[in-house]
Amino acid sequence: MRILVFGAAGNVGRRVVAEAVERGHTVTAVTRDPARVREPLAATAIRAGNAANAQDVAELSVGHDLVISATRPTPGSERDHVRTARALLEGLRPSGVRLLLVGGAGSLLAPDTGQPIVDDQRYVSPEWRDIAVACCEQYAVCRAETEADWTYLSPPALLQPGLRTGRYRTGDDHLLVDADGTSMISMEDLAVALLDEAQQPRHRQARFTVAY
Repeated sequence: MRILVFGAAGNVGRRVVAEAVERGHTVTAVTRDPARVREPLAATAIRAGNAANAQDVAELSVGHDLVISATRPTPGSERDHVRTARALLEGLRPSGVRLLLVGGAGSLLAPDTGQPIVDDQRYVSPEWRDIAVACCEQYAVCRAETEADWTYLSPPALLQPGLRTGRYRTGDDHLLVDADGTSMISMEDLAVALLDEAQQPRHRQARFTVAY
């Protein structure tokens, strides 16, 4: 499979690139400024581009089977998530190239109350609320899209570097928690789940979530 990855130099993006290459896919890594990439990427090719620019998305995705977006805005620019989602969908709509979008957990429903966790401080602390709100709006943009071929991945409440175990549970709209009430997964296993979905699509024009 020929895969284009936006946000390839980020924490999640680097792991997605590595997982895809390990599985034998041809990967084009996209960053805004390849010259600023400090560590080598495993990608087959590295290109400059901006996921928030629909023309960049359309042009760079030519010849690819799948686009994965793992971008993350800087603090204070959280609403870039919304603009980027619109640009990705607009850029891919004419070609039909599939989009896997790594989003946020804020719109997931708490397992006990059934309410979005964006306002639940058990899962979203105040310092993370702005990005959680933006991710809710990002997901709403995807839900309103009826033409482009998209899938939205909501991580659990806690996503951090760790080990690649290859194991995870999958859910739809409710936050997944373990027996202790913890909702988490490593970035490495998030990449595993994302590539599993890429190779065996189960959530076309839908959202899914993963956790241990």
